[in-house]
Amino acid sequence: MGWPPPCSVLSPVESALAMTPETLPGRPGRLLLVDDEENILRSLKRVLRRGDWHIETAPDAEAALSMFEQFQPEVVLSDFRMPGLNGVEFLARVKELSPRTQRIMLTGQADQQAIEEAINRSEVFRFISKPWNDAQLVLTVKSAFEQHALFAENERLFRLTQNQNQELRTLNADLEERVAQRTVMLSKAKRDWELTFDTIDHPLLVVQLSDLTVRRGNTASAQVAGREIVAIGEKPKCHQFLFGRATPCTGCPIGVNLSDPATVEVTREGRIFVAQLFPMEDEPVAVCSYRDVTDERNLTRRMVESEKMIAIGNLAGGVAHEINNPLGGILAFSQLMQRDGARSSSDMESLQLIEESALRCKRIVESLLKFSRRSKAEDRRAFDLSKCVEDTVVLFRAQAKKYPRLVLETKLATGLPGVYGDPAQLGQVALNLLQNGMQALPQGEGSISIETGLADAHCYFKVTDTGCGIPEEHLSRVFEPHFTTKPPGEGTGLGLAIAYRIVEDHGGHFVVESTVDQGTTFTVMIPVQPGGQP
Repeated sequence: MGWPPPCSVLSPVESALAMTPETLPGRPGRLLLVDDEENILRSLKRVLRRGDWHIETAPDAEAALSMFEQFQPEVVLSDFRMPGLNGVEFLARVKELSPRTQRIMLTGQADQQAIEEAINRSEVFRFISKPWNDAQLVLTVKSAFEQHALFAENERLFRLTQNQNQELRTLNADLEERVAQRTVMLSKAKRDWELTFDTIDHPLLVVQLSDLTVRRGNTASAQVAGREIVAIGEKPKCHQFLFGRATPCTGCPIGVNLSDPATVEVTREGRIFVAQLFPMEDEPVAVCSYRDVTDERNLTRRMVESEKMIAIGNLAGGVAHEINNPLGGILAFSQLMQRDGARSSSDMESLQLIEESALRCKRIVESLLKFSRRSKAEDRRAFDLSKCVEDTVVLFRAQAKKYPRLVLETKLATGLPGVYGDPAQLGQVALNLLQNGMQALPQGEGSISIETGLADAHCYFKVTDTGCGIPEEHLSRVFEPHFTTKPPGEGTGLGLAIAYRIVEDHGGHFVVESTVDQGTTFTVMIPVQPGGQP
């Protein structure tokens, strides 16, 4: 078992050096010693050279100032009493040249006034009294280097902070500029989107899939709904906002599981809307586009009816011509046979029935020919539709006398622009509609009204009765030839077919509205004559 190694004994100076870390790693500190006594300079240098500092000495203040600019010491240690500039004046000059340089003064016991003056003028770091303690001297110088390093680091950090603050201000300014530009771009994009959304002339709604709440809508949707667009802020349901329904529309496919586009047909106040629903991928909403197809379907129906009437008219004209010749022969032979006086009464009765049937067939053939014939150009002119209807009413009043409980009302507009066509044919249409209305009244009791007016660049006449009405399943067939709901012998079913052909030949169209047991309204729309003069 060995003895422990002897403890190393450090001198007070070595202990002081070991207690404090190096102030500036990588290079030694620069220390300037100033004293007019050579012995003191050597003693100071001998004590302080153990601190690994680069030490320079000067015998007086003037020499020290000359050396100061090139040497640039971090710490200056100066005696107070020197020829020329004393220590206070010298250190005050050092402070002016380099405020960060740490200043230490050597003073005697009787230099209390110097100490006060040094504090006030040169703001020295420390005072060391003569004679000094070596360890205290080393610690004081060491602290001065550390103070210098601390000031230097603080300045470096301050400059770094200033640079970083400047960079941060520049970055903030750049960021604010970018945010401002992006805000302007987003605002413009939002405005462009809103303008595009509102420019679409059919209703658009953005609907929440979970509860049918309207999130957004365009101005067209507000116009159709008859409400202000701000009403969407109340978060109404789509069926409430657009159609005024308390419950979802029949067949509505909107639900949380809607993943594919869908189409549904919705009816509102006699208008037909086709709703197309497009679910969005990223959000539980659907874009609902509503298109009013009422006019489109009415036009399609009129076109189909027009094409059908053309085909039936061509067929009717050909059939009528083919029937007319043998029918004329039957009628002629039956009349000749009736002139034979030798015929029996039963034969004469049969011949009369043949003649009556032939005449009836002849009237049907004439109706077919009239249905297939278009008016001649020389019969057409510009005329006042109200005057045409007024003349027709005069003829109808004579027929209506046999129905004393029938009330006829007329509302004829004055100053209507002229229409172009055959007034006799359009009068025939008006008379046919009045007669149909009269036949629709039960026991001839009720009212019929006829009025004229102007709407959508068309003059019109409208015949309304309070009769039995037309069932919905028959409305699409009322203009078909030979289609009639009247009892046998009371109609041929050609009246409305011929009227339809006449109105179509004048570039117009029919609008029919009917309710069972309440009545029917036939409206005939005729385009206004260019120039507007009858």
